[in-house]
Parts: sequence; C-alpha cells; structure tokens
Amino acid sequence: MLGHELPPGFQDMLGFGLIEALLGRRSRRFFMGAEIPDGVFAHKSRYAPFPLTELEKLLVVTACGGNTGWHHMIQRAQRYAPHLSNYAGAAGGRTFPSAAGFHTTVTFFTDDEGVYMLDVRDAPALIKKDSNGSADPCAVVEALRSRVKKIQSGRLRLPPEVPYVEAHNTWVANQPGTLLVIPVADLAQHVLLGLCYLLQNGYVITDDIHQRSIPGIEQFQHLWDPDKVWPLTLLEQIALTEITAECATSCFAGALMLQAMGLGGWMFNGIDPFSMLGASGNPDVPGLGFRYDTNERWPYPNPTGREGVMEGYCPPHYPDMRAAVEALCARKFGPGGPFHPETPGPWKESPKVRSAAQPHDRAFRECVALQAQYIFDTFGKFPGTVPSMFVTTFLQAHHLDLEFYDRFYEPGAYLRTHAAHMDRWHAAEFSGTNQAPAASSRR
Repeated sequence: MLGHELPPGFQDMLGFGLIEALLGRRSRRFFMGAEIPDGVFAHKSRYAPFPLTELEKLLVVTACGGNTGWHHMIQRAQRYAPHLSNYAGAAGGRTFPSAAGFHTTVTFFTDDEGVYMLDVRDAPALIKKDSNGSADPCAVVEALRSRVKKIQSGRLRLPPEVPYVEAHNTWVANQPGTLLVIPVADLAQHVLLGLCYLLQNGYVITDDIHQRSIPGIEQFQHLWDPDKVWPLTLLEQIALTEITAECATSCFAGALMLQAMGLGGWMFNGIDPFSMLGASGNPDVPGLGFRYDTNERWPYPNPTGREGVMEGYCPPHYPDMRAAVEALCARKFGPGGPFHPETPGPWKESPKVRSAAQPHDRAFRECVALQAQYIFDTFGKFPGTVPSMFVTTFLQAHHLDLEFYDRFYEPGAYLRTHAAHMDRWHAAEFSGTNQAPAASSRR
C-alpha cells in the first residue's frame, strides 16, 4: 500500500477545493528545464528537467481516466419501456462521462521511461465506495497501478517539431521530464454503437453523400419507422463530436488535478493527431504505432489500431462488419458486460436490473451489420467520412519553474499549491529555495 510513502502534499491535494481549482486553472507551460530563446518571454531555466514521481503520474492519469466504480445506466426510454435502456458499452464508470455510456476511449501516457496504456475500459468496479459514495484515494491509486501496461520503453517517438507538433508547442510539448496523457477513442466502435442506438429508437441511416438508401434495408422494416431516417454524415459528425467532448472532459479532469497537486501543464490539441497515432508517413516518427491505411479517395490516412493493444471495431481487425457487430454485442451482453446478469453492480438487485435490458436479437444485429458493411464497402473503411481511431486532446503535466513566473508575471500567476509543491512533495530533494536543486547540484 502507499500509506507509508505519501508525502505531505498528498493531504494538501485532498483538502484542495473544487472552486479554487476551477478559478485557479490556467495553462502553465514553462517547466523546469525549459527555454524560450527569444521574444518578450525569453528565459532559460537554470534547473534540470524534474520528472514526475510514480505517485504523481498515477494521480494525474487517475484523474484523466481512472475507474470510479459501477456505471449507473440510463434508467428509462419510453419507446421500449419497461425494458432497461441497452445503450451502454461498459459496466464500469470512469472519471469522465461518455455518450450513453459507450466508453470506447483508452488512456495512453508517456514519460522519459516509456509509453503506457491504462487498461480500464472494460474493467469492473475496481474500488469500493462507502455509504456516502466516497472512496479511499489510496485504494484508487493502487487499483490503477495494477491496470497500467507498458507497451514501449523510452519516451513516445514523436519529436517536438513541425509538422508533428504545432509551432507554438515545439519548445514545450513532450519534452524531457514531462508527462503526456493521450486519450484515444475507437471512433469505429462509437459509430457502431450509434447505429445500435438509432435502431433501438426506430431509426436507420441513408447515404446522403451518394443520395441513396441502404440496399436491402427494406427487409428490416419491422425494426424501424419509415419517417425515421438519419443522414450518414450526421451520425458520423455527431459521433466525432461526442468522442471529442469525451476526450476533452478526460483532460479537463486532469487539468483540475494539476491545480490541486501544484503541477504545471495544460490541455491542448497542438499535436498532429495522425502522427500521434502512427500515421505520420515517417518510420522514424511511429507515435503510438497504430497500423493505418491510405486510399486516394480519402483526404488523410486512416489509423485502425495496434494489435494486442487497442484494435478498432472494423476490418482488418475483424474479417467484416458483421464480425465487429458480434464482438460489440459480446462486449455489451457477454460476461463482464453491462447487461450480463452475473456482472455485479451498484443496485440492491443487480441481476434483476442487468437482465432487464433487451438483448440485440439476430434480426437487429443483421440490420446493424448491413448498414455498417454498406459504409465499409462504399467508402473503403468504417466509418466512412471520419477516422476509425481518433485523438484530439492531450494533457501535459510537469514541474513548474516558478522563477519564470516571478520574473514576468504579477503575483497570483500560480497557486499556493504550486508555490509549495517542491517542499510538500519532494522534501528529500528540496534545496531550501522555492525550487528543486539546480542541474549542477542534482545527482
């Protein structure tokens, strides 16, 4: 357990208020070891990069994507009452919300030591809450530690230079000593879940790009209403918007944690998403190492996943979209899924609640698969008009060089937690100033 290892700053973090975190949140980019070589903010840190400890990393990553117990579900939908809403993709809840409980996002992160993934997307409740709904933070961190998987040694190979990183972030993003958190969404699975959602509510899609309905959809007229048709592009644009909000909310939760801990950093989207996923086209810049395809019909490469790490619910990770639909249903209705009667839950009669959802029968699955396969066959990928895998928002955490802020800013540019961080979290290396030892004095 962590009890004997906890620095005083841990208790400071627990007592830090939400309002102070909200009002005190700022992007604080200048870290120990940083340099701005020119311009009005020209400054070179006299300190060496100071990496986050394991505890600090775990706390930030927990805030961004940690498991927080059981998902509470959507309790009612008029169209198919008294059946329970069957939209959710996962039984566990996390620190950030997901549209209809789809939860297709996986949290990756990198530092000087390696690249990691947090494997909690389909995890059960990893923590036990008390009667007030609270959980022991130490237990949360311990549970998280066991779900972290190292997938590569050394920092993520994505150099902080144009075109991989926006020009205004090259001096700061993914630099030595920093922690970079990377939420990645399986947009293919999200769109597939969206098709299930629509059909459950009596809708099917139409191809508004080619101005035609899905061939063969009429055989499933008993499942959908003739006046309930959604354009394909609307479904995919909404799915993209939903996972963008999901990833951004994940990073915002981490940004609030930075204020409570007294760490610098910020949430941003100034890294090329395709380079991050592995589709830079440069073998020396593999990013997260996802496989990808190109096609002259597409405006950009299409990452689909990394084998054994995160595989999209689409070909080539599945032989066809019908197989992807079956895998999706296994996730939802199979052991450990949100609608399996033996999956525990937060209710007094969890088996009764989970069994109340209506499983997707054969006709339902065939209707969803027909639409999904049409998209894949027509556009050469799934989804058709947006990437199969998507990343857009990142969170970076690092130790601030307070001397930069004292030199250029009026008092109040950083919080009391930042002012006290080195003393409260790193007393063994604390030099007696407001910072850690200079590069020349550190071992």
